[in-house]
Amino acid sequence: MTNWFLSVAFLLPAVLISLRCIHMLQLSSYQNPGYLKWLKDNGAGLYRTMFPVAVACLLCLWESELSKWFVIALFVFVAVLQPHKKAKKPLKFTARAVRLAAADFLLLAAIACLSALIADFWPQNALISAYRLQVLVLCGGLVAVAYIALFANILTMPLQKAINKRYIDDAKRILAGHPGLLVIGVTGSYGKTSTKAFLSAFLSVKYNVLVTPESYNTPMGVVRTIREGLNATHQVFVCEMGARHVGDIQELCEIVGPRYGMITSIGPQHLETFHTIEAVADTKFELVDALPPDGIAFLADGNELIHDHPVARRCVRYALQDGPARDVWVSDIKADRNGSSFLLHTKDGGEQRFVTPLLGRHQVENTVGAIAVALTLGIPLEKLVAPARALKGPPHRLQLIDGGALTIIDDAYNANPAGTKAALDTLAMFDGVKILVTPGMVELGQEQEALNRAFGVQAAAVCDYVALVGVKQTQPIADGLAQAGFSEERGKAFETLEAAMSWVRQLVTGPKIVLLENDLPDNYT
Repeated sequence: MTNWFLSVAFLLPAVLISLRCIHMLQLSSYQNPGYLKWLKDNGAGLYRTMFPVAVACLLCLWESELSKWFVIALFVFVAVLQPHKKAKKPLKFTARAVRLAAADFLLLAAIACLSALIADFWPQNALISAYRLQVLVLCGGLVAVAYIALFANILTMPLQKAINKRYIDDAKRILAGHPGLLVIGVTGSYGKTSTKAFLSAFLSVKYNVLVTPESYNTPMGVVRTIREGLNATHQVFVCEMGARHVGDIQELCEIVGPRYGMITSIGPQHLETFHTIEAVADTKFELVDALPPDGIAFLADGNELIHDHPVARRCVRYALQDGPARDVWVSDIKADRNGSSFLLHTKDGGEQRFVTPLLGRHQVENTVGAIAVALTLGIPLEKLVAPARALKGPPHRLQLIDGGALTIIDDAYNANPAGTKAALDTLAMFDGVKILVTPGMVELGQEQEALNRAFGVQAAAVCDYVALVGVKQTQPIADGLAQAGFSEERGKAFETLEAAMSWVRQLVTGPKIVLLENDLPDNYT
C-alpha cells in the first residue's frame, strides 16, 4: 500500500510543475522552440526545489518503512515549495490547454501507476529492490516533468491541426458567402494594432466595419473573429496580421483573401525566429504578394526597408514628409502633451489640417496611413477631420494617464527599437522630472544585447532617472547608461515592477513624468 502512497505523493508536485509548464507553452503560442528557450533560461528556477528529490534518491539506499514515509514527505515538500507568484497573464484553460493538460496528466499518471505496479510485482531477488526502483523512477519523472509537457504538446499536435483545419474551412465558407466584402490586411513590425483602430474610426464614416479585436492577429484569432463576428451587414473587414515565422502572413492571406494590404513598418522584431531583418521584410511583403491583380498596397514609405523593397502591385505610399512617388504626406507637425496636429497633402493637390489627441510622431504616421486608405475607398478629406479629433490609441501604447504630480505615459504593451525611440521622443516633450521604467526589449536574437545597450544610451539623453525591472535582463541597458555617463544614483535595477515604482514615488517632489516602456510576460521574467 505504501507503494501507491508514494505514487500519489509524486503526482502532487508533478501536476503543479506541469501546470506551470503548460502556462509557458501557452505564452509561447504552443511553439516548442519558444518553450525550449524559456526552459533553457529558466530551468534552474523551475527545478530550484529539486534538492529534496536528490535527498529522496539517497534515502532509497536506506530501505525501511520509515524511509518510505520520509520520501513521501519530501515529495509533498516539493509541492509546497512550488512558487505561488501571481501571473501577469494567467493560464487560460482554453479547449487546447485542457487537451494538453489531459495528455500531460495521463502521462504523469502512467508513470505513477507503472512505478507502483512494478514495485508490487518486482522479483524479490532482483539486483535492485522494488522500493529503490520505484523511488528512482518517480524522482526521474519529477526531473523530466518539463519535457513530459513538451512531449504531450507534440502528441496533441495532430489533433490540434485537424481541429484548426475544421475551423479554418468554416471561416473560408463564411467569407465565400460575402462576395462583396472588402478585406484589408494590416501588418508591420509595429503600429499595426493602432493603425487598425484608426482604420475602423475613419472607414466607419461610410462603411459598416468589422475589425479583429485586441491583438487577434494569429490564424485562429482571425478565424474566431470571422466565425463569431462577421454578419451580412458588414462591408469591410480589417484584419490585423501578426508573424513570428516566415510564411505566417501567407497563411493568413490564404484564409481571408485580402484585396487591400497595408504595411505599417519593418524593423528588428522577433529576430529569434526570423534571424535576419531581410526575412522580416520578405514575410511582411507576403501580404503584398497575395493581393489580387486589382488590389492595392498601402506602404509606410518613410521606412527604408519598405521604400527599398520592390513592389509589383499598384501601391499608395505615405510618409511624414514629401518625397518622390509619395501619394500622401504631411507637413507642419506640431505636438505637445495634448496631442498632435499636422497638415496633410495628397499628390492631386488636396490639403487638410488634422488634430488628434494622440502622442508621438509614429502615431501621426499611422493616422496618415489610415487616412490614405479611407481616401482610396472614397471618403473625402473633410469627412475625416471629426473622427481624427476623437481617435483613441489602443491601451498601453503611449497612453497618457494624468495623475497630477505623477503623470504616466503607459507604453507597456510592447517594445522595439523604433518604438522605444518614439516613446523617449514623446517623454522629452514633457516638462518635469522625466523617469523611465522598463524591463528592456526581448526577441531580438543576436542583436538584443546591442539594441538594449543603445536604448540605454538614448535614455540617458532624455531621462532624469531610470528604473530597470529585472537585474539580469536589463544589464545591457545599464551598460548603455554607464557608457553615456549616467550616474548609478539615478539609474537603479529592481527585481519587480512594484519595487521600481516604489522607488519612483520616493524620488524628488514636484511634477514627475513616468514612461512605462514594455511589460514582459511571465515567460521572460
